[in-house]
Amino acid sequence: MKNITPLMWRKSITLSATFLLALFVSVSCKKKINTIGQNTINQNEILGSNGTDTFSINTYTVNDRMDSLATSSAVYGILGSYNDPEFGTVNAEIYTGVKLKAFSPNFGTISAITVDSVVLSLKYSGYYGKSGNQNVEVYKLGDTLSLDSTYYAASTVESFGTSVDLTFGSNNPMGASTIPYGQYNFNTSNTTIVGGEESDPQLRIRLKNELGWEIINKAENSPSTFESNESFKAYFKGLHIKTSDDYHAPGEGGLFYFDLNNSNSKMTIYYHQYGVSSSYDLLINSQTAKFNHVDIDQSGTDVETVVNTPSQGQDQFYAQAFGSRAMVEIPGLDNIPANAIIHKATLEMPIQYQTGANYAPSSDIAVTLPLTEGGYGFYSFVGYNNYNKSYTIDVRAYVQAVVNKEVDNTGLALSPVLYITSGDRIIFNGANTTNKEKPRLNIVYTEF
Repeated sequence: MKNITPLMWRKSITLSATFLLALFVSVSCKKKINTIGQNTINQNEILGSNGTDTFSINTYTVNDRMDSLATSSAVYGILGSYNDPEFGTVNAEIYTGVKLKAFSPNFGTISAITVDSVVLSLKYSGYYGKSGNQNVEVYKLGDTLSLDSTYYAASTVESFGTSVDLTFGSNNPMGASTIPYGQYNFNTSNTTIVGGEESDPQLRIRLKNELGWEIINKAENSPSTFESNESFKAYFKGLHIKTSDDYHAPGEGGLFYFDLNNSNSKMTIYYHQYGVSSSYDLLINSQTAKFNHVDIDQSGTDVETVVNTPSQGQDQFYAQAFGSRAMVEIPGLDNIPANAIIHKATLEMPIQYQTGANYAPSSDIAVTLPLTEGGYGFYSFVGYNNYNKSYTIDVRAYVQAVVNKEVDNTGLALSPVLYITSGDRIIFNGANTTNKEKPRLNIVYTEF
């Protein structure tokens, strides 16, 4: 932890570079005004009768270890990449198992079968960034995923090499020459037609027909492989899905969220036999192990500067899903009288965002407490106010706990609620911001 500047009272000329504390004190039996630090502060230094005082605080950013963020319990699968001009590049990949829809399938006369296509469909659940084309690659896994194992944002599982890339090429049969190999349009608003009927929006990735043939032939020549999901998983261990866009221009690209427990997320073999069309599904659902792998490169960004030099966070500081938490320390809370009863304490945290910009702030943030043994303890969820461009945090319980010496005054960590399931990021105004809106704390208490 960095050194903490002790509580300081400043004259009004320093207000533009300080964190403002509006202190309103009301009691039924005796009125207390400006009691914080009354034994150590020269009353001539107090700003005025309105009770507005100044505190020194610390605002900065810390990075999480990617190998400590468990993503095997993530709400969505995340796929795609983008280049954030403020936060750097982000790339997300999906590792998932598949399971049989029905045991011991009977495909009939194998010699009469023609495989028409193999499609991996992923149901959209949202996105972050911009829609557009991205190049997709799909590989067979070399190791089996387990529901009993924990996988992290930094985890990887062996995949077979590029020579067995399963990606067919495009949404069009045989890959029309005008569409680059493996390129797909990522857009949650695209109309999806399946079997001649409109379906929920999906990303439908065309895989090689050889994969369908391999599975059908395996069912014919080794039927025991299809008698249980365990035996099938030993044969077909799963899929690694990624995008291969090594570079997006700043402000381009996006991360896309997929509901991998939805019935529309699956791998389907389409085939016909004696003129009759049929299909066979391999499912992705809650019974298949899966996780997200995420890479973030902050090289050369302001985020990297603040992480490496915390004092730079006094101007602006950052929070980003999978990567960074915004830290707020208020050392002056230690000077509130020990017999104070906190009636109200709200922390206003303004941000930098222009309505309609591609990289919107998280609709909700998690407020957590740094733990001495590592990690973060839950405190509360807070919603974003687009009118005020800020998050208003009720910190009454936290301030009271600090006053009562029930918790250490180690500050608060702010991060997107969907920390392991989104691309959300936030730019907070720091204590020394040159912007109009600065962080504010309002406390009402009674001293007995």
